[in-house]
Amino acid sequence: MGSPVAFVFPGQGSQNPGMGQFLYDEFQIARDIFERASDTLNLDIKKLCFTATPEELALTENTQPALLTVSVATALVLKEIFNIQPTCTAGHSIGEYSSLVLGSAFTFETAIQAVRLRGQSMQSAVPAGQGGMVATLGLTEDQVEFLCRWVCENSGYSPLSPANFNCEGQIVISGNQKALTWMMDHFKPEILPGEARRVKLIPLQVSAPFHCGMMMPAQEKMADFFKSHPLENSTLPIFQNFTAKPETQANVLTHNLIQQVSGPVKWTQTMLELKKLSCKTIIECGHGTVLKGLFKKSDPDFFNVFSTRSLEDLKALEGIDNATQSS
Repeated sequence: MGSPVAFVFPGQGSQNPGMGQFLYDEFQIARDIFERASDTLNLDIKKLCFTATPEELALTENTQPALLTVSVATALVLKEIFNIQPTCTAGHSIGEYSSLVLGSAFTFETAIQAVRLRGQSMQSAVPAGQGGMVATLGLTEDQVEFLCRWVCENSGYSPLSPANFNCEGQIVISGNQKALTWMMDHFKPEILPGEARRVKLIPLQVSAPFHCGMMMPAQEKMADFFKSHPLENSTLPIFQNFTAKPETQANVLTHNLIQQVSGPVKWTQTMLELKKLSCKTIIECGHGTVLKGLFKKSDPDFFNVFSTRSLEDLKALEGIDNATQSS
């Protein structure tokens, strides 16, 4: 293709029962991925994706392998059936593992084992109810950093830190549940430096405080895993969450992937970096439209963003070279 194309992969929160079923029904290459996932984990991934309850699918140890399977199946269908070849790739949180498979930094089998372990380790790192996450709307990055410090200093509870820089004005905080509860009770815009209008704090329904210091036990387990399952160099530039920079070298990919467990997802910066490379065409590979929404908020006039939730979505990608508007 003449112009740059980025395949991007969604994270937790984009899952829904029934996800990926049209891929399984329509494409042998997708069926093969589902079977490989099931065989590797000794777990019925089809049942998990297609007929599990929302509550069962929302368990982190289930969500992560389910998302990886659907995302990789989508990417392979786009490449092999629709002949759409990505120039670069990025994934939000767990989505980064799909990017690494796309770049052949590790096999799908290694990735599915890794994300199953990652999900289990993150779930068990913090006892239920002791950690949480809150979305902030209307604050700058500096204001969120200040807010986290202010809460820890005045409440006596920690840790608390930015976890997801999703887009300008949408940043998620993660950490000690007592600190988050204190923040919800005591926050006033007047405590912040600079101007703050229409600020909202929204508690999220999550099973663990992802991407903060409370995830260090999980990070250590992932570091051990990659000692025995080393990555290869990537064939594609991967914009990693930990740095928001395009990487291909195995040692750098490994370091950033491990650090990502307790470090923030720098998605706002990732979108800016893609824009710097004039990468206008963005295809969200997988069930969600969360990333599509973030790109539209970032710069709707620059990015052409496509979803892949249905067969109709995939067919709309034919002739993508001539696409001039988001679909």
